[in-house]
Amino acid sequence: MAMTKKQTLAWLRNISGEMATTTLATLEAELPWYRAMPPGRRSAVGMVAQTGITSFIAWHENPQSTPWIASDVFGVAPRELLRSVSLQQTLQLIKVTVEVVEKELLKGPPELRESILHYSREIAFAAADVYARAAESRGLWDARLEALAVDSILSGEYDQELPSRIAALGWLGHGEVAVVVGTSPRMVDVDIIRRTARHRDADVLVGVQGNRLVVVIGRRVDEDHTPEHPAPFLEIVADMHESFGPGALVVGPAVSSVVDAAKSAKAALAGFSVAKARRELPRPLSAADVLPERALAGDPLARRALVTDIYEPLRDHQLDLLGTLWTYLETGHSLESTARELYVHPNTVRYRLKKVSQVVAWDPGNPRDALTLHLAIILGSMSEPHSS
Repeated sequence: MAMTKKQTLAWLRNISGEMATTTLATLEAELPWYRAMPPGRRSAVGMVAQTGITSFIAWHENPQSTPWIASDVFGVAPRELLRSVSLQQTLQLIKVTVEVVEKELLKGPPELRESILHYSREIAFAAADVYARAAESRGLWDARLEALAVDSILSGEYDQELPSRIAALGWLGHGEVAVVVGTSPRMVDVDIIRRTARHRDADVLVGVQGNRLVVVIGRRVDEDHTPEHPAPFLEIVADMHESFGPGALVVGPAVSSVVDAAKSAKAALAGFSVAKARRELPRPLSAADVLPERALAGDPLARRALVTDIYEPLRDHQLDLLGTLWTYLETGHSLESTARELYVHPNTVRYRLKKVSQVVAWDPGNPRDALTLHLAIILGSMSEPHSS
């Protein structure tokens, strides 16, 4: 029997309660995630479904009300519901509700079936828009939180909130950490950096500091995924070097955890500031490879590393490694001159120099290493107490 629009609306309002009840029963029967929800959240989801039915009736009365669908239907749900119900689950909710309504509308005028198809399309787009806006808002919040975490690491101002901030970002790096500093390109593609890190079993925090791009890299170590042979940080950075701008790209030393990342950051920043002193600039560059330049620029970490890692082991060795090396460096790298001054055979000098490279992993025969060794000796001797 044909109905006028006014009669159709009256009929829809009359059966809306029955449709809502049937919808809730169908949700309970067909959606396991709905059944598993706490009563409060289940009630909120049911309210969304009921509001959807009411909104359809209002929309059928005035199809020009489409822009208000999202606020009508999803506005009744508490904000935390968006975080507990995924977009896929929301679409399942819409599908069940529309199917129930379609079945009931078979008893009404034929034009209603076309209306519900049109409305279901609009409500699906509205749901996608709500979730897109929520994701965008969360993305902006995460970006601010990530920038704050990177700022804390760079400044070295560790506070009790740093671990919780990093955890809120979904940080998966629970092993060693290294900080990378390079120039920032015009457009930073953070997604490529994250994807490259994941392929290398790592996670990253990314921050832009003026013209510098800072990346904190952590190894992914957890119960479900522990790489047997983790890649060196230099290799990981080499894979993502195209995401940085031209110029220096410096990798700080590895530290045990993200809460100690400030130590790696200080070394990386110091290395970045003096990298231009290198005639040839490899990309990436380890902060340890510019120890002499960092020490000359006044970096206390570099000066301490030269003294503790080079000077003191040579000074404390049972062979006269320090005296032999010092003499060798100040006699123009001459084995014969060193042997004459020390009253030993040149082969003895050669043996001791080889021993130096084994003890401190710096080769006196390499010009670059010789510079580092010589500076370590100068700084170490200056640090010794004056003899009376």
